[in-house]
Amino acid sequence: MARAGLGVDWTCRFANDFDSKKAASYAANWGEEHLKIGDVANLTLKDLPGQADLAWASFPCQDLSHAGSRAGLQGKRSGTFWPFWRLMQGLVSARRAPRMIILENVYGLISSAEGRDFIALGEAFTELGYRFGAVVIDAVHFVPQSRPRLFVIAVAPGVELPHGLTRGDPGALWHPRKLVEAKYKLPLSVQDNWIWWNIPAPPTREIGFADLIEETPSGVQWHTPEETQALLGMMTLINREKVNAAKRTGERRIGALYRRTRNGIQRAEVRFDDVAGCLRTPGGGSSRQSILVVEGRRVRSRLLSPREAARLMGLPDQYRLPEKYNDAYRLMGDGLVVPVISHLEQHVFSPLSQRGIDRSGEEVA
Repeated sequence: MARAGLGVDWTCRFANDFDSKKAASYAANWGEEHLKIGDVANLTLKDLPGQADLAWASFPCQDLSHAGSRAGLQGKRSGTFWPFWRLMQGLVSARRAPRMIILENVYGLISSAEGRDFIALGEAFTELGYRFGAVVIDAVHFVPQSRPRLFVIAVAPGVELPHGLTRGDPGALWHPRKLVEAKYKLPLSVQDNWIWWNIPAPPTREIGFADLIEETPSGVQWHTPEETQALLGMMTLINREKVNAAKRTGERRIGALYRRTRNGIQRAEVRFDDVAGCLRTPGGGSSRQSILVVEGRRVRSRLLSPREAARLMGLPDQYRLPEKYNDAYRLMGDGLVVPVISHLEQHVFSPLSQRGIDRSGEEVA
């Protein structure tokens, strides 16, 4: 999905994923001539061709999120950042340093291990001479899904920063208070390399959650009345009242519904603000998002279809999805929102790739 967001002006030289099912989906959409399936720890510099303008890492988030072990970058899964970083160190030593290095992960990376993980990232960039900054972008500005993600954007030594691409202070839209506080917890030598990226706001989103819902979906079936009633029975009084309020409007209302475990009891929570909750990878069934359709006194429910999930990630309908439901949903839950990447490409990546110092050391326009 990073590739989909970057667009046709970018050429992918190398791609890697440990998950064979995700790799198969990538190959179905982009081809496999430059794709290597396997552990990033087993890659060497020989696997990485030439010198790239951009190196991207979206490493596992499980050890960084509140739902995970909170082991941070020392965890078995999120710790795969370090093998990736060793490759970046090798490219710098081989004089093949990428012009940009982008890291993407959950918002929790800012506070993971009481902030030590974010400091470790800053120190890693600084040791290689990279200047860097971070933004937190909630996909809700682009698609009807609440999905805040952290993007750390770093530039190699000698790369000229185009006028207007940076700012002298944090901006309210992309630099929340936790990020500002994390910046000022960095060692002073690391803070000296910090960049406040100046990224404009996107146009007002015009598409709502209800606009993406199919009446006759593929891959899922509508629940029986008994199954829908069971979901309603799992709601607290507050959530039941949301459903009753939707009924009283007499209009067709579509809500996004999650099952969560609260104090050892499974609960169903619904929202009718025309925005979906954050898509998550399926685990035990509770993390799979459902929809609730209220039409007067009639209430229907079903799981979100794979294509609807893909639309919530900003993927076009011609994007090929895995045939199995859980494989498709996992792909979306772990994925990137395409319009977010396109926005970054237009306002940050593309300007940085076209300016600065070229690889022969001569200045370019």
